[in-house]
Amino acid sequence: MSSAKVAILGSDGVGKSALVVRYLTGRFIGEYASNADLLYKKQIKVDGRHLNLEVFDPCSQLCHNRTELVEQVRWADAFVVVYDISDHVTFREAKSLISNLKKSCKSLTSQAIFLVGNKQDLCHAREVSEEDARFFAEETGALFCELSVAEHPEEVAIMFVQLLRTVQEVAKARERRRHSGSKSMTRLINVFGKRRQSV
Repeated sequence: MSSAKVAILGSDGVGKSALVVRYLTGRFIGEYASNADLLYKKQIKVDGRHLNLEVFDPCSQLCHNRTELVEQVRWADAFVVVYDISDHVTFREAKSLISNLKKSCKSLTSQAIFLVGNKQDLCHAREVSEEDARFFAEETGALFCELSVAEHPEEVAIMFVQLLRTVQEVAKARERRRHSGSKSMTRLINVFGKRRQSV
């Protein structure tokens, strides 16, 4: 059975934990604060295949120390970076987190990052335009969506399915490259081996 490890990142109060709990249980938690790192584990099914999902939700204090945070989440297959569309400061923090991830995790593929604008239900208080966020996502190669964890659980589910499909596609591509590389090496060994025999 395959597995997927996801880290949820973002500023205080953007709805990181609410996003995870909504996806895994269907319930919505309005106010949630934790001074400890949380690791959720659940067996889920994506496109008919069973998947062991681990979701890491670091405590808010750690998010302020980006260097330490990036070190702690290197193991993840994918990153969900959340901001609040009604708070421009949280968008700046999301952009900074993505830039740090891309600099520090050299093997990271751009498809492994999902930028999520939460609290779409507060569009009357919007400070971050969807166009700006989408442009930044395209510029950095990240996936992007806006949603409301509070009001649209189906959008949360769609976002996670898209993320997990991408994780599986990246894993398959990596496996193909590895397999192709080992075939090339075998061919080289055979060629050099034949040359040695003919000398």
